[in-house]
Amino acid sequence: MWQQTLITLRAKPRGFHLVTDELLAGLPELKACRVGLLHLWLQHTSASLTVNENADPAVRRDFERFFNLLVPQGRAGFEHNDEGPDDLPAHFKASLLGCQLSLPVKAGRLAIGTWQGVYLGEHRDHGGARKVLATLQGDEA
Repeated sequence: MWQQTLITLRAKPRGFHLVTDELLAGLPELKACRVGLLHLWLQHTSASLTVNENADPAVRRDFERFFNLLVPQGRAGFEHNDEGPDDLPAHFKASLLGCQLSLPVKAGRLAIGTWQGVYLGEHRDHGGARKVLATLQGDEA
């Protein structure tokens, strides 16, 4: 089986957001997959996808603090600021974390760890809705 779906994630404020449930809601076909892979491709250059802690929201807040220290807004010496002072730092953060994930599927569910979830890193102050192209390949149940 091959299935490809474009999922639009609701606009979120700057920060890291657990979006596992929002992604799964857009993929009802996943329940029919016995074994396979789900590839997620974020179609934006100022946001990111990563997998990490799904239970304690403090982890997501600490991620935001860490990446803001690593890539501070307003640092002199860079040219690209077409869309404001958060523009280039957002591109840097997106490149550091990446825009794609490959996740295992087993028995109609994501085969990720108990404490793992998919984060959207929204690196713009007002990024808007984000699109994720989800490609599911595998054997049907």
